[in-house]
Order: sequence, then C-alpha cells, then structure tokens
Amino acid sequence: MEDGLNVFLRFALYLDLTLLAGLPLICMVGFPRESGQVATAIGLRGLLMAATGAGLGLSLCHMVMLAMVMSGASSLDELGRHIFSMMITATDLGIAWAVRMVSLMLVGVLAVFGRQRRAGWLTLAAAPGLVSLGTIAWSGHGAMDEGGRRYLHFTADIVHLIAAAAWIGALATFALLLRPGQPASPLQLRRLQAGLSRFAWIGTAIVLALVVTGVANYLLIAGPRVSGLISTQYGLLLLAKLALFALMLALAAANRYRLTPMLARTLGAGHPAAALSALRRSVALETSAALLILAAVAWLGTLDPSQAMTSPLP
Repeated sequence: MEDGLNVFLRFALYLDLTLLAGLPLICMVGFPRESGQVATAIGLRGLLMAATGAGLGLSLCHMVMLAMVMSGASSLDELGRHIFSMMITATDLGIAWAVRMVSLMLVGVLAVFGRQRRAGWLTLAAAPGLVSLGTIAWSGHGAMDEGGRRYLHFTADIVHLIAAAAWIGALATFALLLRPGQPASPLQLRRLQAGLSRFAWIGTAIVLALVVTGVANYLLIAGPRVSGLISTQYGLLLLAKLALFALMLALAAANRYRLTPMLARTLGAGHPAAALSALRRSVALETSAALLILAAVAWLGTLDPSQAMTSPLP
C-alpha cells in the first residue's frame, strides 16, 4: 500500500512539475514571436496557478511520506517537528525540497500578480519552474553517488528532466490549441501550423538530449551490462519505458512528416478539418504514451537497481 502511494505521489509530482516548467518554456521557444498570444490561448496563467497549488500540496505529502520512511514512524502521530527540521536542514533531499517549495511559491506569485503581456513574463515564470523541476534529481538514484560521479549523475538527470518537460509541455500546448473550438480563426490555424513545424526541429534536439542523458544515466546506475534488462523487475520496466519512448518517436515522426505537411496543404485549400482531426488523435496517443512513461519513471525511482548492476556480464 505504501509503495503504491509512493509511486502515485511521485507520478503526480513529476507530471505537475513537468507541466509547470514545460508549458512556459515551449511558449517561448516554440512560438517566439507570438508567445503571449499562445499563452493566452491555452490559459497559461490559470494553468500555472493550478500547477503551483498542486505542486505545493504534493510536495508536502511526499515530504511526510519520506519522513515516515526515514524515521521508521508507523503513523503521523509519531512524526515530531524535530524530524522535519532535521530532514530539511541536514539532508540534501530536504534542502532540495525547500528550494522546490520556494520556487513553486515564486511561480505562484508571478502567475497571480505578473502581467502576462509584459515582455519577460514567460522567462520569469519559466525560470523558477525549471528550478523546481530540477530538484527531482535529488530524489533519484543519483543521490546515492559520491564525488564527481554524483554531480555528473545530477547533471544528466536535470538535462533529462528539462528535455522531458519540453516535450510534455509541447504536447500539452498542442492538445490545448487543438481542443474543440480551437483554433477558431485562420490566423490561429496558421499559428498552430507554424508552431508544429518549428517544434519538428526543437524535437530533434529534445530527442538527442533524452537519448544521450538516458544512456548516461543507465551506465551510471547499472554499468556496461545489459543482462539485467531481461532478468530483473527494474530492467523489464526500463524496457517497457523504452518501448513507449519508441512509440512516441514514431508518432512524432508521423506528425512531422505527414500530418503537419497535410495541415499546411489543407489550410491553403480551405478545408483543414480532416488534418486537425488526425492531429488530435496523434497528439492524444502521444500524450498517453508520455503519461505511461512518467508512471514507469515514478515506479523505477522506487526500485533497487542493484540487481541489474550485479547481474553477470553477458
């Protein structure tokens, strides 16, 4: 029961923080000249407010669970103030948690009081969102490393997280722009098509970052051996994650080489309905695969990879 709750909290927190960081980031890099209009079209201010509230609540729940695990407490009544004080001030995980809470509150303040049409608002909102996302690295397997290996692992984790946030943020943005009733005008359709075309090149960089850091993370965790992939729960779950990643790549390729050009052609002909429907289905499938990957990552973070590390070399 506790393991299941831990996986759920990690999944919900990963999803929340990837959206918090990814949505403003993709508005900036995917729509550089129309970022303000796109932010308004997807309701970014409200989304950031909701993600901030959810992130604060989920982080508090996760800290309580960690405190119970680390202290050996069997109930909330056994958790004293000194336990939380010790965790927050004397452990790297607790310090990262405190940084996350401050970053989340900064995003919330900017979402409530910031002027969305003002230049630089998206940058100010994205920066603390990326910081809050990066703190997830301290709850991963990299925290078990020491010395230079520890910082190398953290760097790979953080780059991996940012790349994943950009991809998931893009999927969420396109899903919102493609929702029924949107886009409603030829200008919005052209904006959507331009964003999809631009993201094709951004996506290449994202995939490259994910592959390089993913391989680096596996080598840092399990070493140069693959036998554990088919003989351990950790390895099998990792293979499932890779299969889902391959599915996302296939769907992204279909979007880039078939559906986005189809939208461009049908826009010129004045009947884009079929292309929009196909894009909605593709984005929905890709988003579903991304959610399953996040669930797999949340589960992987609770497993001991030592079996994969100690499996005999093939």
